[in-house]
Amino acid sequence: MKSITIIDVAKKAQVSVATVSRVVNGNYPVKDSTRRKVLDAIKELKYIPNIQARELNTQHSSIIGIILPSLFNTFFAEVINGIESFTATSGYSLLLTYTKDNPISEKKCMNELLMRNVSGIINISPNTEKVASDFFDQIAERIPMVFINSYIKRPAISYVNNDERIGTKIALEYLISLGHRNICFIRGDRSDSYEFKQDIYEEVMKKLNNFKEEYVLNIGAGNSIETVELAANKIMETLKEHKEITAIFSCNDLMGIGAVNGCHRLGVNVPKDVSIMGFDNVFLSHFIEPKLTTMDQNMMTLGWTAASLLMEKIANDNKTSRQVVLQNTLVLRDTTAPCRDLKK
Repeated sequence: MKSITIIDVAKKAQVSVATVSRVVNGNYPVKDSTRRKVLDAIKELKYIPNIQARELNTQHSSIIGIILPSLFNTFFAEVINGIESFTATSGYSLLLTYTKDNPISEKKCMNELLMRNVSGIINISPNTEKVASDFFDQIAERIPMVFINSYIKRPAISYVNNDERIGTKIALEYLISLGHRNICFIRGDRSDSYEFKQDIYEEVMKKLNNFKEEYVLNIGAGNSIETVELAANKIMETLKEHKEITAIFSCNDLMGIGAVNGCHRLGVNVPKDVSIMGFDNVFLSHFIEPKLTTMDQNMMTLGWTAASLLMEKIANDNKTSRQVVLQNTLVLRDTTAPCRDLKK
């Protein structure tokens, strides 16, 4: 079956190919009567515009590349929703790639997006090792790039971050205000986020003269399908040995949900016996029982802002770079309570 082309539409509507192009692209004023003729022809012929052909003519890609570490942490899905909400009216489509939290895969994803001639790239929680090197520098000079939640800065890249340092401090100070001193810390591998959250944790706990290495738990994969179970198992193992622990700070909500599950399996009451703090405020945190107290990371706003920064770089031929910092908000739910009496 012969495919319908823009020439067929022009003949059917009895207008020029340029007029059909203007109607399809919406980039030039066309009389209403002419527009209706073209749209009727498109509908009758079931014409679908060839985006690749248009991009060859304009030498401008309509695709934005997205790099994310995982498909299993809904934090990233909610950020992408924010990106899409901004780009939906801009004529751009999203091409998603994910790295499985692997720096080698991240490099591969980046190269694949470059080969597809995307107009720009948004990298969500990029790998610390790659950002610290000069890997991104030459790429950022060639193509507009925005990082979400990266705390090592490169000059040609725009950034949008939550101030997770302050967010971590707010969360820990809230637990301390409830009387907790023996606070466990759960983290994963290979992320700026885990590193500086641990830095703040150590700083706060040392001020209390109560920092203990054995309270710091690294479960490895922090954004995978195994994260909840890994956190549950690690918490069960730790609480059996350290019954004095009364609170748990989790670097993300998946770990927090795992901590709730681990306590439940041990018969430990949350929050009466142990309080649990999450971080992100993903939609799953609303649905578990008890509902997870957490820090809201503004995922929708993160994505929307990243997309706006990328559009700004594209519009200015990649000559501008900016940084936007958002603040976390404490969301009080049902997994935190005053510290139990340790004398009993």
